[in-house]
Amino acid sequence: MRKTFFLFLLLCSSAIVFSQNKRESTKKNKKEKPSISLYKIISAKRDTTFVDTSLTIQREYKFNYLRKDNFELQEFSNVGQPYNNLSYDFDILNLKPLFVAQSHHFGYREIEDMKYYNLPTPLTELYFKTAFKQGQQLDAFFSINTSKQFNFSIAYKGVRSLGAYQHALTSTGDFSFTTNYHTKNNRYNILAHVMALDLVNQENGGLTDESVLLFESNNSEFRDRGRLEVNFQDAENELKGFRVYGKQEFELITKKDSTDQNKLFIGNVMSFEDKSYVFKQDVPFDDYGESYKTSDLYKKGKLEDFNIQGYTRFENNNIGSLSAFIGYTDYNYGYNSVIIFDEGRIENRLKGDLVQAGASYKKTYKGFELFGQGAINISGNYDGNFLQAGASYLIKNAHKISAEIKTHTTAPNFNFLLNQSDYINYNWQNNFENVKTQQLKVDFKSHKIANMSLSYTGINKYAYFSIKENDSTPTPQQYGERVDYVKVKLQKEFKYKKFGLDNTLLYQNALNGEEVLKLPQFITRNTLYFKDHWFKRALFAQTGVTFKYYSNYMMNGYDAVLAEFYVQNDTELGGYPQFDIFFNARVQQIRFYFKYENFNALFSRTNTYFSALGYPYRDAVIRFGIVWNFFM
Repeated sequence: MRKTFFLFLLLCSSAIVFSQNKRESTKKNKKEKPSISLYKIISAKRDTTFVDTSLTIQREYKFNYLRKDNFELQEFSNVGQPYNNLSYDFDILNLKPLFVAQSHHFGYREIEDMKYYNLPTPLTELYFKTAFKQGQQLDAFFSINTSKQFNFSIAYKGVRSLGAYQHALTSTGDFSFTTNYHTKNNRYNILAHVMALDLVNQENGGLTDESVLLFESNNSEFRDRGRLEVNFQDAENELKGFRVYGKQEFELITKKDSTDQNKLFIGNVMSFEDKSYVFKQDVPFDDYGESYKTSDLYKKGKLEDFNIQGYTRFENNNIGSLSAFIGYTDYNYGYNSVIIFDEGRIENRLKGDLVQAGASYKKTYKGFELFGQGAINISGNYDGNFLQAGASYLIKNAHKISAEIKTHTTAPNFNFLLNQSDYINYNWQNNFENVKTQQLKVDFKSHKIANMSLSYTGINKYAYFSIKENDSTPTPQQYGERVDYVKVKLQKEFKYKKFGLDNTLLYQNALNGEEVLKLPQFITRNTLYFKDHWFKRALFAQTGVTFKYYSNYMMNGYDAVLAEFYVQNDTELGGYPQFDIFFNARVQQIRFYFKYENFNALFSRTNTYFSALGYPYRDAVIRFGIVWNFFM
């Protein structure tokens, strides 16, 4: 099959510009650049936004490995390593168990994370940011419309960073191809993508107890972090993912004129996803317990997931939009061998199929919006369902208030149900009950007043990892009582002339179940900045300082074998004020970013900044990056 990329120059329509003075008027032809609003970004739900090249504080927060605001996350010392949750949303509405190694999924792009494009001219974006010791990260993207109806995009995200500590190298390769097409009459359209990810983390088990004391004491002989001893230097885990996805839709009944009120769509969605997780180690580590091998430990878990769905959607000017679907899922998770104990055995596979059905509704009227969706597993090995309903109201086109209620029932993740390892302690097969979640959420958004959100979440049969008494490694547990969790978040930005102060404050509390859902009660981030245009407005500059702090709490530990976080009750972490100094600039479509991260660590007598038990956060470091958009 011949692969051809059609690159072309789109001729802009010329406009005749009249300029008059007292003596004469002339006509001049001038090429007009397409409006930025014509560079459309389409989500998996077909919501549309446009390319944004502005330089704001919110863009500063998103200039990171995830390209998202990580206010509610705690980074590890190296780029591409896990993130420790500082709070939870419980927003995922899955009907079957999720894959293993969830700590490595923060940068994994799910179906709903993929973006599609519709562009008047070719678009390129280059993202670059320095990493740590022989490292860098690059995110390159190119998209083009070969016609008004057809678009494709190609993107690659690559990261390689050695890190400051021994055996902490990370390497990421993330490729994606997206395409979308619609007919000239817009009655048929299709969205499709291919995504492939390879994420490798060298694992060292964290610092030894002695090295933790040396780090905390700020011993000058160990400011070269490579001199601190780690628990081991021969382990590595790897998460791989490959997905093919397509969604097509046909407008069966269309409006013939403005008096028609009805539309009827039919469509289908197909996807296939292949995921694998590998942990390997040269020699067993004593603290993980006995092992089946004396060398070359290696265990690979894999999931093959095929989904097909058919749906119909009816739209009426008075009723709104009503859709229904029926779907089929075939899954196959597990390992290549069965483990046999004296008292039993652990199977190697969890496989089967599910039949699902669901519906959704949406209606907008005079500032009000009603929405709801629900789905259920009709048949199969796993019971699962969710129901979500809500409403929002736009007040004077300036303030939006919304409320929603949600109930969700699903099985715990696959590695709670079945796990195999060359370490004996990490082998289990459980018949856990479904996790049942109920949530009430209220949001208020206003540029003039503030952005506020309040959520209450109740969870029955909460599943988590923890270390049992007289044990040394984490195992899956299911909480017998109810967890009740309250979260309040407030964001407000104040501006005065060329100065700004952006504030985000979060309060949360586990009213019940605080022994299994451990979180800092307070998180705050405050950014004081100055902005101005320089050099006859050719450059827009933004500089300031960001302060982030969260209160002391029993921060979750990290386990390298599972690539999961677990509940620990030994050590409180947090309570450390983190300051970042930044200078950003924008010249046309180029944005420059300079940041001195955690610069107050230079003046600390003791080091108390950690990302997890035994895993320090990064020291004071200067990093540089750039985002460059090309509009051809």
